[in-house]
Amino acid sequence: MNKVIKKVLQAVLLTLLLLVLLAGTLGAYLTVDEYKPEEVEKLTPSGEKGDKVVLGKEYTIETWNVGYGALGDNADFFMDGGKMVNTATKERVYYNLDGMIAQINADDPDFLFLQELDRSSTRAHFVDELQYFDDNGSAGMFSGQNLYASNFRVAFLPYPIPPIGKVECGLGTFSSCLVGDAERVSLPCPYSWPVSTMNLKRCLMIARCPIEGTDDELVLINLHLEAYDDGSGKIAQTRMLKELMLNEINTGDYVIAGGDFNQIFNHLDYSEYPQLEGMWKPGVINIDDFGDKIDFYTGDNAPSCRSLDRVLETAASRDPKDFQYYLIDGFLVSSNISVNEIATRDIGFEYSDHNPIVMKFTLTEGNN
Repeated sequence: MNKVIKKVLQAVLLTLLLLVLLAGTLGAYLTVDEYKPEEVEKLTPSGEKGDKVVLGKEYTIETWNVGYGALGDNADFFMDGGKMVNTATKERVYYNLDGMIAQINADDPDFLFLQELDRSSTRAHFVDELQYFDDNGSAGMFSGQNLYASNFRVAFLPYPIPPIGKVECGLGTFSSCLVGDAERVSLPCPYSWPVSTMNLKRCLMIARCPIEGTDDELVLINLHLEAYDDGSGKIAQTRMLKELMLNEINTGDYVIAGGDFNQIFNHLDYSEYPQLEGMWKPGVINIDDFGDKIDFYTGDNAPSCRSLDRVLETAASRDPKDFQYYLIDGFLVSSNISVNEIATRDIGFEYSDHNPIVMKFTLTEGNN
């Protein structure tokens, strides 16, 4: 009997040793392979060059967190309290992308900001979504220039079970107008080793569009700020965004920053979408901190984001008193830009856990 117990103990110890060695090997690999972008990296636009931006002409811009093509109304997600890790088949990814492309084609924006755009990820079945949008979209800006900036690059994400696997994800910007200089600017990262080896390295993607007849530029900033940190990352990233915007505005440029802020703004009424107990809670941005040169716009006719704690298509109730919704997407706009119209496209979160927001604007003559 003692021999049997001894063999069992030896087997258990050997298994534990192998698990420790495996974890150590994986940790070492992820540390060596960790994505460490430069503070500022130059980006080169692809596609056909358009015309310069024109003062006084109305333009349309759209922003959409596309949920890497795999967070449609059929999905929940473990980070939000759901159960799923693999949230879509390859066929469902294409279904989601095709639905988003159809909506964007109908909106026909001049500029498009996309967030959570996968290019070579296990979770999206390795579909190059930037290329898919570019190849299949018919709206005007799809025939113009596009830019991509990575903010999540991990060779193998080992958690949870089953593991997420490989991730290559980032921001995509499309423009029907001429893009001059463009760059990726790293945002402060709130995570330290070893969590940093497997987490996002968020950034601002900046595209500068020259304005006809002037030396000024329309500065477009695509963003996706921190989500699951303790709050310090959101604060630091928002502060950096504000400072960058004010620096550009003070030179006489026109600035639009848009995307997924993962925060609400204190001057809006959120009573229609109350914060439910136990649900993920966004941070709060005090718009007064941005001064009188920057205004915030979002489409409050519908929520811009929904919780992923439950599958939406089978939810017993979609009432905001029972299901969590958010207004966390939108635009920060310099005061030398007139916003003529803004609305959230309420498409029921069929293709993504976010709805798109469309804004019409005009660049006014003169400085702030």
